Amino acid sequence: MISHQVGICSWSLKPKSPEELILALQICNIRAVQLALFPLLENDAWKQCKSSLSEAGLMVISGMFEPSGEDYSSLESIARTGGVRQDATWLETLDRAKASSDIASELGLSLVTFHAGFLPHDDSEERTKMLDRLHEIADIFENNKITIAFETGQENAATLLGVLDELSHPNIGINFDPANMILYGQGDPVEAIKLLEPWVRQVHIKDATATKVLGTWGTEVLVGTGDVKWNEFLPAIPHGINLVIEREAGDNRVEDIQHAINFLKEQGC
Repeated sequence: MISHQVGICSWSLKPKSPEELILALQICNIRAVQLALFPLLENDAWKQCKSSLSEAGLMVISGMFEPSGEDYSSLESIARTGGVRQDATWLETLDRAKASSDIASELGLSLVTFHAGFLPHDDSEERTKMLDRLHEIADIFENNKITIAFETGQENAATLLGVLDELSHPNIGINFDPANMILYGQGDPVEAIKLLEPWVRQVHIKDATATKVLGTWGTEVLVGTGDVKWNEFLPAIPHGINLVIEREAGDNRVEDIQHAINFLKEQGC
């Protein structure tokens, strides 16, 4: 029996209000959520969500911070705009990081995840710039005793490991997403999680099939129907790590998430 806390990414449910989020979590019969923090920065209706979730018997197990100006319309656009890469939006991203850290602290969170951006594998000015910025963000969250975790997938495991070693920051880990490794064509998730195991702080449960067209994304699919080797991947997850279901494609999010929940139960999670 594999024992992990199972939650759902709030953005996967596309709620327009805390009440919609609570209802969707109750329909899925899941008590834990990873909460997108940006709505709490922009929308007064979300600022009291902690008490609403708590009253409903639900808990926030982590947060998600969005750097400014990310464009996911194509692989080229996200490579150019993702994470902390953009100079034009860096100061806004830094402000968001500070505000998100404070909100996460108010929520009592100990973990916040985000995409660092496509991390260069070679020794370059771009790599130095991005690592300096990531170190600065890590310091901001560390001041509130919150660990940050980079999403996997936009670079291969060896490059990410090199970045983690070079940063050597006690407040940095990774949020391992096996589907992202496939969507971005960055290697085998099973081999990757074994290499990165000491750094894993949370795992997203998502599945995908690899692209057949160079320069394009793979395709996100229902959990258990894609290229992730779940029978090998799930046992490789470190003990006690939270599993958070993420669904970013399709029009039947609740049903798809319920499918993922049942799949995990069948696997003994």
